Amino acid sequence: MSSLPNPPQREAIRYLDGPLLVLAGAGSGKTRVITQKIAYLIEECGFSPTNIAAITFTNKAAKEMQERVGKLLKNKPVGLTISTFHALGVRILREEAKALGYKPRFSIFDSNDSFAIIAELANSVDKATIRRLQSVISSWKNTLTGPDQALKGAQNETEKLAALAYASYSASLKAYQAVDFDDLIALPVELFENYPDVLGKWQNRLRYLLVDEYQDTNACQYALLKLLAGPRAAFTAVGDDDQAIYGWRGADIENLRGLPRDYPKLKLIKLEQNYRSTVRILKAANALISHNEKLFDKKLWSDLGHGDPITVTICKDNEKEAESVVMKLQAHKFEHRGEFRDYAVLYRGNFQARALEKFMRDQRIPYALSGGQSFFDKAEIKDITAYLRLLANSDDDPAFIRAVTTPRRGVGGTTLEALGTYAGERHLSLFTAAFEEGFAHRVQPRQLAPLLEFCGFINRLEYRAAREAVEPVMTDLLSAIGYEAWLQDEDDKRVALARWENVQELVKWLAKKGDEDGKSLIELTQTIALINLLDKQEDGSRPDAVQLSTLHAAKGLEFKHVFLIGIEEGVLPHRESQAPDKIEEERRLMYVGITRAQRSLHLSYSEKRKQGRDIIPCEPSRFIAEMGKEDLRFSGGPADSPPDKAGGTARLSAMKAMLSGSKAG
Repeated sequence: MSSLPNPPQREAIRYLDGPLLVLAGAGSGKTRVITQKIAYLIEECGFSPTNIAAITFTNKAAKEMQERVGKLLKNKPVGLTISTFHALGVRILREEAKALGYKPRFSIFDSNDSFAIIAELANSVDKATIRRLQSVISSWKNTLTGPDQALKGAQNETEKLAALAYASYSASLKAYQAVDFDDLIALPVELFENYPDVLGKWQNRLRYLLVDEYQDTNACQYALLKLLAGPRAAFTAVGDDDQAIYGWRGADIENLRGLPRDYPKLKLIKLEQNYRSTVRILKAANALISHNEKLFDKKLWSDLGHGDPITVTICKDNEKEAESVVMKLQAHKFEHRGEFRDYAVLYRGNFQARALEKFMRDQRIPYALSGGQSFFDKAEIKDITAYLRLLANSDDDPAFIRAVTTPRRGVGGTTLEALGTYAGERHLSLFTAAFEEGFAHRVQPRQLAPLLEFCGFINRLEYRAAREAVEPVMTDLLSAIGYEAWLQDEDDKRVALARWENVQELVKWLAKKGDEDGKSLIELTQTIALINLLDKQEDGSRPDAVQLSTLHAAKGLEFKHVFLIGIEEGVLPHRESQAPDKIEEERRLMYVGITRAQRSLHLSYSEKRKQGRDIIPCEPSRFIAEMGKEDLRFSGGPADSPPDKAGGTARLSAMKAMLSGSKAG
């Protein structure tokens, strides 16, 4: 991208006369507009960094913005807020916890903690039922529906039961002095609606708001923004209605529609110049998305040249498709002397990656799988963070149970059961209940001793964790609980070693973060629930590997060459998304896939697909025809003779030989 902003970008950066919506097409430089606007507000308009908040959806996007702003400003901005919605919610709640009846060191429960509580309340072990309940409760919270409203609106017995579970779940969270992920937005909204003076304080503090990926906001996030913006409405929202692909997660494209209604003075600026893709790729993307009903009209254009035609390969079945993609990718890489990191293979569902992985391993092609298990979801990391959570909030019962039983500390199931019953009767946390005289009468002295020893250990550690450097406290914690030895007893040598290395990595990371941010272990613990160590690649560099990713996870990324696979009816669009609004979201997903590509785009689909033991005939996706025929080049299918596999391999070997020859020369 050129170093100077183009005219619409410049207008968006400088516009301060009221609320602004920047419609930023794929690859049109939206992050640049946000970061340069922050610099403009501070350097040209005299805003203090403490009065500006830029809000985004992922830690990765927030980090990238922070780095870019740092480079733009002569002086390091102190007190500037660039964070995710959830991190901002935590900040508000920590500061105003008292008003809502929480202590500042409340716990943040992840979906596993919530799952455990709901399972207990529902008295069920059926995972599917509990997940369904979890998602219903989550969508109630995201639409700001409280337990009482949910009960009033219940249409049938199932909904009534769900609403009752929701009420008990909310009460349990409060008793544990804990909040879940959805509460991090819902509770600040509740706070601001009920305490005008608190709202006034925050409106005064955050005097200019910039919101990234506005099309992905849900009803709750929009309510929070409206409250913070207040009557002054000094904000810039940046979004793209054509990339709204998170409806299933509660994101509501209506929020884009609602902006002009809620803010009649809203100014609209469109960014239509794309700095990423060739003309052909954009032409296909524009043609496809024109089949959706438009909120706002825009057409992406580019001056990066016409580019290669888009290839569409028709394969016999999904195994052949995976093989063909891997062969094509290798040949393309040799021919263009590219690197593996230049390539991405994108698909609608994770199940499509299996066959690809097999052929990539066979061909020794390095690949990175996105959307895999996050670092914080690993059992060993959860074990250690349970101790940290308990240090930060002794009322955190799920953390107490995990810590006292991992490794076992001589506290048996019977003792814990007695403790749970007593704590329930007295409405206390397990930790507090352990010290009560009344509880001491219910168990044998030999049962009580290890429990009190554990609680004393936590108290001593908590004292140190608030005052001392992170590393020595962590090292002492791990040796006191004998975690390394316990891992070796639990697993075979190799697995135990890998798990211990993960724990060491956590310690290193916490120590580094503590030094950088000047935070104690207690303070760091409170942010852990929000940080995903998937953002661990501190330097932001991508390994030299082909990226395999779902279309949802690829949003916001770009690659020189993109393969879109499984472009069939029933896969994309998904068979469960046949309603008109759902088809529109699937079309946007395809659009996101197309617009990831910079130089070349390759589509493929199968004539038959193996599902379990069945072989199902497949139809090409309607989206292929909607891209317009003139820039597509088809190959394969019934008209083609079956490819000569031996010949293909021979050609590849010849090409490899030719390349190594030319390198040697």
